[in-house]
Amino acid sequence: MVRFEQVSKKYDNIEVVKRISLEINEGELVTLIGPSGCGKTTTLKMINRLIEPSNGTIYVNGEDILKQDPVQLRRGIGYVIQQIGLFPNMTIAQNIAVVGKLQGWSKEKMLARVKELLDLVGMEPASYMDRYPKELSGGQQQRIGVLRALATNPNIILMDEPFGALDPITREQLQGELKKLQAQLHKTIIFVTHDMDEALKIADRIVLMRDGEIVQAAAPDEMLRHPADDFVASFIGKDRLLRSPDEVKVEEVMITNPVTIESNRGLAEALERMRNRRVDSLMVVDDMNRLIGVITIKAVQAGLDQGGQLGKYVAEHPAAAVIGQTVREAVYLMAEHNVGYLPVIDENEQLQGLMTRASLVDILTDVLWPGLDSPNSLLTATAKEEN
Repeated sequence: MVRFEQVSKKYDNIEVVKRISLEINEGELVTLIGPSGCGKTTTLKMINRLIEPSNGTIYVNGEDILKQDPVQLRRGIGYVIQQIGLFPNMTIAQNIAVVGKLQGWSKEKMLARVKELLDLVGMEPASYMDRYPKELSGGQQQRIGVLRALATNPNIILMDEPFGALDPITREQLQGELKKLQAQLHKTIIFVTHDMDEALKIADRIVLMRDGEIVQAAAPDEMLRHPADDFVASFIGKDRLLRSPDEVKVEEVMITNPVTIESNRGLAEALERMRNRRVDSLMVVDDMNRLIGVITIKAVQAGLDQGGQLGKYVAEHPAAAVIGQTVREAVYLMAEHNVGYLPVIDENEQLQGLMTRASLVDILTDVLWPGLDSPNSLLTATAKEEN
C-alpha cells in the first residue's frame, strides 16, 4: 500500500531523514514515533508530497508518487492534523463534505455521506450538521476532522499527532473510537505520535525513529518483549517492558523484609511477635541470619506449656530459592513442594527475602498458577507486610 525505498530528505546539508526503507501493508495502522526532530513528521508528509523527498522512491498503491499529480494524490489520501483546521465559517456538514465538493460529488451524495459518518461516531446528524465549529468541544471538533479525512472513502489516512492538544480523558476516548473505526473500515493509517502509551494502544505496528533513521519496526508486543537496543528500551520505559519469567530474577520480585525471629528466642516472644506483626508464621534464622526453617502459630501454641527455645520446634522449610535464580525456577519449586511461599537465600544460606504469590502477581500469567493451591500461612502475612 505504502512503500519507502531508500528515502532521504535533506535541507541544505542537513539530512533529516536518512535512507529509510519501510513497507506499510493495506489495512494496517502504523505509528511513527520518536524524540523531537527524529524525522517522523517529515516522513509522514512525504507520503502526500507536502514535503518532497530528496532521494529514494515512495510508492502509494504501487505507483511512484513523484509521477503523480500532487493535488490528485492528496485528494486520494485523508489527512488529519493536531490543529484540526476546520473552516470556522462553514457548518459541520460543509466541513465534512469539503473534499467531496472538490471532487464534484452531488449534494445528495455528500449529504448522505455526512449523515453516515456522523452516525459512525455517535453524533446525531440532526443535532450537529448545521452547527459551526465554535459550538463544539475540542474533542468533537477533532472527531469532525477525522470524519472529513474519511469523507471520500480514501484507502490511506495520514494522522499527524491528531489528539496531542486534547485533555487526557478526551484523548483516550478518541483513541478508543479510532480503534473501533479501524476495525470497521480497515483503512491504512499512518499515525505520528510522541506518546508511547498512545502508540501501544492503537498500533498494529510501531516504527520507532531516531536521528532520521528507523531503529525498530515491530508489533507492540514484540517491541515490548524484544526491544532492539538500549535506546528502544529507554524510550519505551522499563516499567512498560514485558519480560518472561525466564528473564526476571527472584530478587526483583521478592519481599525484602519478611518477618523473622532468631532460633534462640522463646515461644512467648514468638507469639508476641506474631501478634504484633499480624502473621501466623515466622521465618527462623540464626545469629548470622542464616535460614533455619519456619515456625507456625500452631507449633507455638502446642509447645507453650512445655516452653524452651524456638530451635526445637522449628520445621525445616522444604525448599528455598537462591539469589540469581529465575522466577520460573522459583515457581516450579513452589509447585514441586506444594508451598505458597518461598524463602530466598544467598550462597551463604543467609535469608534475603521471601517470594509469595502476592509478590508474583505482576510478573506471572495465569498459565503458571495451576498446581499452586498450597498452604498460604505466610501469604496473608507478607501481603499485609507489603501494605
